[in-house]
Amino acid sequence: MLNNQDGIIRSNEPVLAVIQRWLDLGVICVALLLVMMWRDIPGSPQHMLSLLVTLFLFYLLNDVSQLYGSWRGEQTFREHRRVAGNWGAAFVGMFIIDYFLLHNDLLTDRDRVYWFAAGLLILSGYRIALRQTMRTLRANGYNTRTVAIVGAGSLGRRLASNIVDNPWMGLDLLGFYDDEASDAIYLHRIQGFVPVRGDHQALIDGARAGYIDKVYITLPMGAEERIKWLLDQLSDSTASVYLIPNVFIVDLLHARSESINGLPSISIFDSPMDGASRLVKRIEDIVLSLIILALIAVPMLIIALGVRLTSRGPALFRQKRYGMDGRPIEVWKFRSMTVMENGDTVTQAKRNDARITPFGAFLRRTSLDELPQFLNVLRGDMSIVGPRPHAIAHNEEYRKLISGYMLRHKVKPGITGWAQINGWRGETDTLDKMQKRIEYDLNYIRRWSLWLDLKIVFLTVFKGFLNKNAY
Repeated sequence: MLNNQDGIIRSNEPVLAVIQRWLDLGVICVALLLVMMWRDIPGSPQHMLSLLVTLFLFYLLNDVSQLYGSWRGEQTFREHRRVAGNWGAAFVGMFIIDYFLLHNDLLTDRDRVYWFAAGLLILSGYRIALRQTMRTLRANGYNTRTVAIVGAGSLGRRLASNIVDNPWMGLDLLGFYDDEASDAIYLHRIQGFVPVRGDHQALIDGARAGYIDKVYITLPMGAEERIKWLLDQLSDSTASVYLIPNVFIVDLLHARSESINGLPSISIFDSPMDGASRLVKRIEDIVLSLIILALIAVPMLIIALGVRLTSRGPALFRQKRYGMDGRPIEVWKFRSMTVMENGDTVTQAKRNDARITPFGAFLRRTSLDELPQFLNVLRGDMSIVGPRPHAIAHNEEYRKLISGYMLRHKVKPGITGWAQINGWRGETDTLDKMQKRIEYDLNYIRRWSLWLDLKIVFLTVFKGFLNKNAY
């Protein structure tokens, strides 16, 4: 049985936080070097040992305290308090280890205090400069997100006030969506009016149209059935959904906490491929695709020649599919049929399908027709591991039949996936088969990690290429 609750809440670690991880370690090294130069202290292995112990302790404490999460909506003081606490605890730990375990006394107590003060000053100083730079950029319209608030009650107005008063968060408030209110909501004489854009159905339409990035639901606890309906409808969009207050009433997709200037929220439908995770995933795709393309370049040329010699038409077939966030992409494959269907109606391949060429049948059974998709990975349209992309016609059909179908587009489509290595590959001639595939796709998104990707790639070699359902 699939475990749908693996990692329900995860911290959001932006790319900027990855840079800060290394900056922090560099700052500690620079602080010690400055003190040694100022105090004319010659370097020694003992100093290096003290430095390594401090780096390890500080890094560990930062990881445990989730220092490197998203601070977009948080006040500066909270971040600095956590940095100072972690730096102080790491320094005390190093001091104890030096004295009682390593018997390292080359650094005097005064020099240690100087090191601590210099490290704290630089750690806090560069964060202030970085925060100010990001605030300025966001206030001027860079790195912003379009957001909508469901519910024009007191909680929704408080959230709106936080967003309007703090443009540095980079949240562009579109307005309220409420079934009962229709007139613009007056917040404050400085903040002015915030429009009510429509009812809840208008919100659904806007999210599905793709011009709302984030939806914050601020309905009261008693509106449980309405909230459930909203979540069900919003699952057929690529908007990130956050629930305020903290209520777990549905099966969550890679949910995590986020703060809007101190007001807590929980994302309901969100993507694991954000910030640091997106960077890790992209590096994984580039490295693996380059290695694999180097190995398969000659076989791909031979296959392309075989396609051209055995049937009329081009070697490559490009079909429109949905990519990440529902954006259309062109997926490349070796042509295996006599037709090149790419319109509003696409018929899935069946056993003994007359459209499949003899050479194409061999390519499909062995999955060799998928090899050109490594070029899609290198372009950034696809990942090596992810939910398999379906034809747009199939997406439009099944999104109406399967709840949460479009959530599989919160990540890039893949050449192989969790569903494929578990046997859910090939023709989906019944609704149950497609539902099972979607169940595995969403389970992959909930559980995503680099190690899970590597496991899927490894198992694909033995289970994914040859499959009784591939025809």
